[in-house]
Amino acid sequence: MESSDFGHFIRKFFPEEKIQKITLNIGSTCPNRDGSKGRGGCTYCNNKAFSPAFANAQASISEQIKKGIDFFRYKYPSMRYLAYFQTYTSTYGRSVEELIALYEEALQHPLIVGIIIGTRPDCMPGELLNYLSELSKKVFVLVEYGVESTSNASLERVKRGHTWEESRNIIQETARRGILVGAHLILGLPGETYEQMLNHARELSSLPLSLLKVHQLQIVAHTPMAMEYANHPEHFEFFTPEEYANLCLDFLELLSPLITIDRFVSQTPPELLIAPQWKLKNYAFTALLRKRAEERERHSVKNEK
Repeated sequence: MESSDFGHFIRKFFPEEKIQKITLNIGSTCPNRDGSKGRGGCTYCNNKAFSPAFANAQASISEQIKKGIDFFRYKYPSMRYLAYFQTYTSTYGRSVEELIALYEEALQHPLIVGIIIGTRPDCMPGELLNYLSELSKKVFVLVEYGVESTSNASLERVKRGHTWEESRNIIQETARRGILVGAHLILGLPGETYEQMLNHARELSSLPLSLLKVHQLQIVAHTPMAMEYANHPEHFEFFTPEEYANLCLDFLELLSPLITIDRFVSQTPPELLIAPQWKLKNYAFTALLRKRAEERERHSVKNEK
């Protein structure tokens, strides 16, 4: 299995520098929470599961960047940073002018060399895309869309409030404007078969994606899905780490080589994670994945002889 992760991806743009993301919180909400499309959010979502402590919406962007740099500086004093607007739907609930001002504030810091914007497929205004298209000619810009599934039935099941067609269209439109595009995908959503999960790779491969974040389904505390799991555990099937590694390898075989995999797993804080209880660090899963890939390669070579 060839190395293909965010580190290798970003070195294509910054070959001489160490790059680290700094997650920022601008106090955004989500149309699935404020009543625009729903209440309570997507059934699996608890934003605390992936927001670092220094991403505090009460602090200004400049203050959050300073805290983030202070947190990472001990590793590599000469490191450069990407401002990562990640929390909730970061393009929702503010005017385009307000968003641009926040991006410009981040880019004023001398150690910030680009921005990453995480959002929903149905929350990217054309006017903002116009700005990002021009900005991408000067600095690194990546837009990540929460696709989560290419199955409309699954999207409805977890109350995403958008369709696969909306995801597909905005990815194409963003790339058409010369902006790098990433996507998020969850493997193991309730009701999806193994073949449906593999079909996500086929569907995504037809799109102009640069980066893909994949992770296993996790039941996180204080979410509607956690309540469903408590009342109907039979609705859910979880992979063992070994089974999930095999799924990831099958997925990779179908995925376009032009798409870089940022990650295959996500780690929820132990105090919030209900299931599955793998107790496995990300680096340990990566080692398992490589081991399985090597076993497949040896088996394939043996069968060819």
